[in-house]
Amino acid sequence: MVLEGNPEVGSPRTSDLQHLENQGSCVLSSPGEDAQPGEEPIKYGELIVLGCCEEGGEETEAQRGEVTGPRAHSCYNGCLASGDKGRRRSRLALSRRPHANGVKPDVMHHISTPLVSKALSNRGQHSISYTLSRSHSVIVEYTHDSDTDMFQIGRSTENMIDFVVTDTSPGGGAAEGPSAQSTISRYACRILCDRRPPYTSRIYAAGFDASSNIFLGVENESNVLQDGSLVDLCGATLLWRTPAGLLRAPTLKQLEAQRQEANAARPQCPVGLSTLAFPSPARGRTAPDKQQPWVYVRCGHVHGYHGWGCRRERGPQERECPLCRLVGPYVPLWLGQEAGLCLDPGPPSHAFAPCGHVCSEKTARYWAQTPLPHGTHAFHAACPFCGAWLTGEHGCVRLIFQGPLD
Repeated sequence: MVLEGNPEVGSPRTSDLQHLENQGSCVLSSPGEDAQPGEEPIKYGELIVLGCCEEGGEETEAQRGEVTGPRAHSCYNGCLASGDKGRRRSRLALSRRPHANGVKPDVMHHISTPLVSKALSNRGQHSISYTLSRSHSVIVEYTHDSDTDMFQIGRSTENMIDFVVTDTSPGGGAAEGPSAQSTISRYACRILCDRRPPYTSRIYAAGFDASSNIFLGVENESNVLQDGSLVDLCGATLLWRTPAGLLRAPTLKQLEAQRQEANAARPQCPVGLSTLAFPSPARGRTAPDKQQPWVYVRCGHVHGYHGWGCRRERGPQERECPLCRLVGPYVPLWLGQEAGLCLDPGPPSHAFAPCGHVCSEKTARYWAQTPLPHGTHAFHAACPFCGAWLTGEHGCVRLIFQGPLD
């Protein structure tokens, strides 16, 4: 499924990629040329995996005992839980290749369906077969296209896959290990990018396997990727950002400057009167430290950690805010670190509920109003940094900090 966005990582509209997995497409192209030695590569865009959390880390002293806070998570908030390695990473930049590797339709064959596997004997020839009926199939042979670059995405770790993606689950964990049943196709999709301006990028269901073949159903149209397009791989969701769109997003340096500015304001716990501070991303997300800000997600009041106010009849994570008496989840605040998911470099003023990831108001309100694919038919708004389903009336809350008394 591709949810197409507008220039502000905009309003999605859907076209079903699952249906396209049973469909083919025609590769469109424009004139191109090979990159010259020493030339700065042209960036077509970036793919970013939307949030996935994996529980880990040790509980702090404050979290031990009868009343505990949530455990820390390692997530796709800027990096995979196990670290970005090779083709398995949380984001991938697609740039113009030194030499074009795209393909385009060449020769079409009509053939009896049972004979398709025998007809596809040339492993060096890219081809797509469309099953039109039980007795009739069409095989389209593809030839090299010097005007486009091709990138393939999927679960397979074979060499033809450029971006290896594994399943993610909302607020849960990455589906890893032999016992995890993956719902992502080994050859999920492919993207073809024009090598000449305006560098149009188009996405197609399914990728070529080790035999350079794709087996599909009825042919259909292509999908042009726009800034903010969401690609549903039925197990993980990717965000497409164009170079122009990324220029509107904050840089990691800007995010760090905002963290330091927030800490320089010396926010205090209104009860314990201790100074609060967002931890450095370099420290890693293991567990909340003593200065970690915590928030009551129903009202937005920010405190330091404390172990009282639990309302057992409402659940182990339900606390009563000592300032306004509202009862709700009480979680640590974590700054969102994936800059490509942010719409602007605004101050970190809002948090997603109930996970506590912090970002600008514009970013928080956008994602809170954007339903993300869940399963094959459902949609639900989720935190883009960790994938947790959003709750409450607005899905996010304005943070209320208390300044220093002096």
